This record gives sequence, C-alpha cells and structure tokens, in this order.
Amino acid sequence: MIKRLFSYYKNYKIYAIMSPVLMLLEVIADVAIPMLMGLILNRVQSKTLGTEDIKYIILVGCAMVALALFAMFCGAYSNRLAAIASMGAGAELREELFVKIQSFSFADIDKFSTPSLITRMTTDVNNLQQSSMTVLRMAIRSPFMFLFALIAAMMISVKLACIFLVAVPILAIVIVVIMRKAHPRFTKFQGEIDNLNTSVQENLVNIRVVKTFVRENHEEEKFKKSNDSLTHTAINAIKLVIMNMPIMQLIIYACIIAILWFGSNLVLDTSIGHVLGTISEGAGIMSGNLMSLITYVTQILMSLMMLSMMFLQFTRARASADRIIEVLDTEPSLTNPAEPITQVRDGSIEFENVSFKYSGGTIDDTLKSINFSIKSGETIGIIGSTGSAKSTLVQLIPRLYDVTGGSVSVGGVNVKNYDLTVLRDSVAMVLQKNTLFSGTIRENMKWGDKEASDEEIIEALKHAQAWSFVSSFPNGLDTDLSQGGTNLSGGQKQRLCIARALLKKPKIIILDDSTSAVDMATDAKIMEAFEAELKDTTTIIIAQRIRSIQTADRIIVLDEGKLNAMGTHEELLESNEIYRDIYISQQEGVLAQ
Repeated sequence: MIKRLFSYYKNYKIYAIMSPVLMLLEVIADVAIPMLMGLILNRVQSKTLGTEDIKYIILVGCAMVALALFAMFCGAYSNRLAAIASMGAGAELREELFVKIQSFSFADIDKFSTPSLITRMTTDVNNLQQSSMTVLRMAIRSPFMFLFALIAAMMISVKLACIFLVAVPILAIVIVVIMRKAHPRFTKFQGEIDNLNTSVQENLVNIRVVKTFVRENHEEEKFKKSNDSLTHTAINAIKLVIMNMPIMQLIIYACIIAILWFGSNLVLDTSIGHVLGTISEGAGIMSGNLMSLITYVTQILMSLMMLSMMFLQFTRARASADRIIEVLDTEPSLTNPAEPITQVRDGSIEFENVSFKYSGGTIDDTLKSINFSIKSGETIGIIGSTGSAKSTLVQLIPRLYDVTGGSVSVGGVNVKNYDLTVLRDSVAMVLQKNTLFSGTIRENMKWGDKEASDEEIIEALKHAQAWSFVSSFPNGLDTDLSQGGTNLSGGQKQRLCIARALLKKPKIIILDDSTSAVDMATDAKIMEAFEAELKDTTTIIIAQRIRSIQTADRIIVLDEGKLNAMGTHEELLESNEIYRDIYISQQEGVLAQ
C-alpha cells in the first residue's frame, strides 16, 4: 500500500528528497547545540573567568546562535518542501480517484454511495496528505535525532545515558497496543463521516421538499443521530490515542528525574575532587556535561514520542488509505470489449429476452423476459404504473446498466460490443431528474455539442420550446444558472435539458418523463417539433400522460417489470385493459377540470 501511494510522488521527487535532507541537517544542528552549551558551562565551572574565557564563551555562544538560525531555516524550508510534495501528490491521487469514479457505472456508484465517494476524495485524501507530510519530516528527524543524541549522550556518560534504555521497551509496548486497537476504531470513524455526509447531502439536495412538508424537525433529529454517532465514534477512537501523550510524558520526566538524581551526585563528586585535587581522569561529571546529557536524553525521548505520534497518525491514515485503495482497485462493471465497434449504423433497437436486477436489490428481477424490436426512426411511447421499471428499461439502451439476462442491440449490434463513448454519443437521454450545471445557458447547451454555434443552440432551443423564455432574459444565452438550475422553473429546466439533448443530433433520443412539468399545449408543440425535425431519429418517450404519446408509432405498456402489451393508441384502447383504464382515468380528470 505504501509503495503504491508513494508512486504519486513521481512528479515531486526533488521536493520529497530535499525535505528529509534539510530535516537531517536540522537534526545535526540541534544535536550540536547542547554540546556547545556544555562547553560553556564546563568553562564556567572549572575556573575563574578571565579575558580569554570570556572570548571563548562569546565565540561558542555565537556558534550556538548560528546553528540555531541554520536549524530554523532548514526546518522551515523542509516543512515547505514537504507540504509541496504531499499536497501535490494528494492532488494527483484525488484526480486519479475522480477519473476512476467517472469510469464507474451506475451500479458501481450505487455500491459505494455518492456521499462515501465524496468523503474518500476529500477527508480521506486529506488524511493521507497530512500523514505523508508528517512522514517526510518525522520519519527522518525522529530516528536520526534518536541516533545522534544517543551517541552524544554515550560520549558524555554511558552509565547515565543507559537510564533511558529502561523506557524504550515500555514506549514500544504502548505504541503497539494503541496502534492495534486504534485502527478498527478509525475505520469505523471514517464510515460515520460517510453517514453524516449522506444526511447532509440528502437534506440540502431536497431542502425544498423538506420545507414543503415542514419536516425540518424530523431532519434535525436525523442529523443529530448521525452527528452524535460520529461524535461518539470519534471520542472512542481519540480517547485511546490521547493516552499516548501522558504515558510518554510520565516516562520522559521519570528519566530526567533519575538522571538529575544520579548526575547531581557525580557533579558533586567532581566539584569536591577539583577542590581537593583528588579528581581522577574519567571520574565524575562536569555540570555542563550533565546539562548537555539531560538535553540529549530529552531529545532521545522526544524523538521516540514523535515516532509514536507518527505511528498513531499513520494508523488513521491507513484506514483512509484502505478506503481509497478500495475505490482504485474496483474494476468498472461496464468496460469496452477487446475490439469495440466504433460506429452505430442506425437507431434500431432490439430487446431479446431481457432480464435485469439491481445489485443488492430484491430477489426478484426488476425486468423480466422483455422482448420487442424498434425500427430506426420510429417514435415509441412507454407507459405504465409507478414502479413498473420504465426508467430502468431505457437505461439499458445506452448501457448505463448491463442486463443480467438476454441482450440489448442497437443498430443490429449487441450494446456490449460497442465502444461506450460511441454508443452513448449516439443516444441522447433526458433523464427523469433534470440536471443543469452552474454556468451560463450557453455552457450548459454545449454539453450536447461543445462545438455548437449560437445559431445551432437557438434552433435547438426553439424545437424544445425554450427560446421564448431564454430570449426574454436580459443576458440571453449568457444568463447564469445556479447549481442545479434552481433559478429556473421545473418546466424551463426540462425544456433546456431537451434542447441540450437535441444538440447531440443522436440516432436515438430518450425522453424519460421529461415533459411532466410543462403544460399540455407546450408538450404538444414539442412533440410536433420532434415529428418534423427527428424523422430519422428513433424517439422513445416515457410519459405519465397518454396525450404525450398517443401519436407515437407504437406504445409499450409495462406492468411490474413485464411487457404487458405493445401497439398503437387505437389498438391498445381496444385490446389492453391497463392502457384503457389509464386513458379513461385521465379523460375523466380532464373533463372534471
């Protein structure tokens, strides 16, 4: 996993290498400073200060200041380079995640859920960025600080330096225990973030429905449950991690106290020995050396503490990395064949014994044994009760989902044999949920054809009965749309989406209940424009109103995922009970009005 994640640093090698190098230089300077400090204190302790001694102290003091400034520069610049490397690598990882998600089918996205994918691209990647920035610095600083400070401490006094060795096994045991217990807790914590994001996203996307039904209190309770669960999980994870710091500090201060206790006796022996002239070479210890030793032992133990904190941060990053790798390792369920067909001959469609079931859905198939053929250029209506799988049926044509049984053919070729881009470019689909993006009307229209001229855009808008309101805006095609087109009415959004689909000049166009928010007169004009302008285009219209499809060449009646009947309006009125009941109920509704 680490090797794979560090592959994203290939464009940031210089930064990733120079950051540890500068950190190593900082460590060398930090380790040298206590030694110089010890020299000054030893000179003060050993004799009465004269002019030469003062010069010596000033010279060594200046060296300490220079080393401190050098260490500060190396540390600051190392942090900067580490930030550039980690943030850059994180950006590349996030981009690859985004590209990967773009290749997912609807079924793949359903598997992870949208909020979870958002969390993985944001929070989880941020965790990795912070951890990698820490690793670039601490993975060098802590081990080398430990090594260099240990050598310096041993050079001063092997006996006193050995005191901290008692602390090492204790520290190691604490780190291992906390890491093993923290990983599953942080994994659960990231999952709770997914749940919270789901609650927030669902509420904000559907805020109008929430306010319409006055369900703010209900949504607040839902959010509170998710938020409280996240808080409880976070506390459960963090309360284990925070035990690390007091244990580390307890061990550090215990070691310092022990060194001060034993070291002070050695210093006392040394001072008495100097007075009596009985001090032998190698016996006792100077006060300056004791202060240096305390500093080195502190550096040793602090380096171990930093290592422990780095490992704990790595534990959370590992949970995030697992979730990211899961996305990257997921093979899209819809892929191009080995030798894809790159041209769609025409808009003919054939369903042959098609069955379909959503993954993780009910045991029964959503679509069952569907068989029908559509000639190129035909206009086909689809009607049925809510839940009869009308939208599911048409989503199999551009291969947004793959059939679980049977086959779907377009232009006489199984859709699985086409290049996905070619197939979907040949099929324009106006989904049941109208989606517009933030930007101008012109920018939204160019989703249909990025090279479309203003004249082509206006023509498409006219066919979709949208130019009348677009031309009334002060900025016309340059009118800004808010996210989701919330500054437009439902009918206006539907007509813009239809115009965008027309710009593709597709071989097949599918309208999934996409005129439900327009009045009957406008609906009729749209259908007339389709008949006049899309003679060679296969048109499939899913509708709740029979008036929207009664002029279609044929109409499909779906009932509980099965093809109940197929025929003209007149044929179905005469022979199909479901169609006739729908027609009569709608006629009665019109008369009642």
